[in-house]
Amino acid sequence: MDASLDLSRWRQTPRGVGYRRGVMIFTGLRQLLQLRLFKVLISVAWSAGLAVAALGFVFSQSVSSGGWVESLAVYFGPRGQAFAAVLSGLVLLYPDICIDGWFTAVFWGHSYLGLTLSLIALTAMVPRLIALDRATHALTVYLSRPLTSGDYLLGKLGLIAGVLALLWTGPLLFGWLLSVAFAPGTDFIVFSFGPLLRALAFHAVALVALSAIALGVSALSRTSRTATMAWIGLWLVFGAMAQPPQAPVWIKRASFTQNLAEARQGIFKLDRALTLAADTLPILDQRTKQNFAGAGRRAEAADFPGALASLAAFVVAACFVFLRRLRPE
Repeated sequence: MDASLDLSRWRQTPRGVGYRRGVMIFTGLRQLLQLRLFKVLISVAWSAGLAVAALGFVFSQSVSSGGWVESLAVYFGPRGQAFAAVLSGLVLLYPDICIDGWFTAVFWGHSYLGLTLSLIALTAMVPRLIALDRATHALTVYLSRPLTSGDYLLGKLGLIAGVLALLWTGPLLFGWLLSVAFAPGTDFIVFSFGPLLRALAFHAVALVALSAIALGVSALSRTSRTATMAWIGLWLVFGAMAQPPQAPVWIKRASFTQNLAEARQGIFKLDRALTLAADTLPILDQRTKQNFAGAGRRAEAADFPGALASLAAFVVAACFVFLRRLRPE
């Protein structure tokens, strides 16, 4: 069998650091997308994005002049037509309260699903982040030249960010863009932009916290089972312990999901939207005003600064763990 050795000069363009990091991210995403679980999660996530678009579209078409409410009100006589006119006038007079409040509520509800899907995805990802590389001694190969520990970490962080973008940020932006694309006026774009920014701010907080915690948990052990059990314990066990209202404060601060729930309340400011509606909108009767005000008090963040400080502590502790473990063995 003939074999030839080609000793000609290598003439291809050298690949940079960005290429190496991108290969890690896209290879990891491609492997994850082959799993049935991730296909189901992505289907649910983008269906939720369509639901966000549908809610925004229905609201804008319902309360605008000449929309569905006015068209249907014809069949309910003068009283129905008067009610439709009042709704349209209400949005016209108080767009900052009505439109902002509606999209705040929609994005607030979507954040629950986005966070839940992300946590489920991370449960499957945690063993694949660092634990599997340590168990198979692949970490030694990865950290040899020219790949550095910084490249490795950025690749793993990019993988987590990519998954959260597919399951959370992407569907959210898609739903908002689709809903305002068919809006009858620019008010729906202007006054829905604030809720969108708050939704993205909460996503950014969750991304930083979840990325660091997932990497830290994955770096704790060489075995995938231990890493998975540690993640489930932090997510479900501590989360369940922090749920009761009478749970001690230290238990609540020891649950990153409880801290994220508190951060959601503080960032979305749903309590402010409900309180403004109760205090400002003129057509609400006294009972409705009381219901809105009560819902606003229940939606108020109890300890927003404490939740952010606890999440920051989680991030620092997780960084300490995976930076110490991120070395050839």
